[in-house]
Amino acid sequence: MNTSGSFAYLAWPLVVFGGFALMVVLLRWTFSSGHSLVQRRPKAGAPTEYGLLVVVASPTTFIEGEQLRLRLLESGVRGTLVPTTQGPRLMVFPQDASVARALLKNPPPEKA
Repeated sequence: MNTSGSFAYLAWPLVVFGGFALMVVLLRWTFSSGHSLVQRRPKAGAPTEYGLLVVVASPTTFIEGEQLRLRLLESGVRGTLVPTTQGPRLMVFPQDASVARALLKNPPPEKA
């Protein structure tokens, strides 16, 4: 008596169903939100949506903003250039805001 035929008759539907269930689980994991390995583009928010950071400068371009940020960094003040809905903004922590504004108000000395 050949029993391998009856085993295959019962096993193949289970293998197909198991493969289908595995694909469903993998696709649900792939397309679920919040589990992506690819970094999403940052959304521009209002200047008030950046937590503790406060605005110290409103440059017209990101290049100008990066130059201002580097000027602050040379003086030891950490700054962040962020895209907002109102254009680029240079932001610092509140305890550094007055120092940053003073540094940005006074032009840097000319190098010879």
